[in-house]
Amino acid sequence: MKVNETCSPELSMDLLERMAGALKILAHPCRLKLAEILQREGEAPVHAVMTRLMLPQATISQHLNQMRRAGLVKASRRGKEVWYSIADPSALTILDCIRRKQDGGRIPNSEFRIQNAESKR
Repeated sequence: MKVNETCSPELSMDLLERMAGALKILAHPCRLKLAEILQREGEAPVHAVMTRLMLPQATISQHLNQMRRAGLVKASRRGKEVWYSIADPSALTILDCIRRKQDGGRIPNSEFRIQNAESKR
């Protein structure tokens, strides 16, 4: 029995591999926060992000550089400053999922089964 008859077409392995790579990069709270800041601001220089996250410039630059190499953000130089913005909007999809979960989104069946099994122990 199919769970959802209205599912989208099957996802290609190529797409899943690209998305898995993006998810690996985004699987860090600081990088998720960086994506959120860039989503809200549109673009921001490193020093502005430093102020928001209260982390050293080197740490922020390393995170942004990883995101840039993965194609999730892009950088542009303006004088002595480097400004970052979202290059791949799919990077924001995970933030939308997190927001839905925060706003009381339904627990997927697999999570429910795991929680249910643990509560019976």
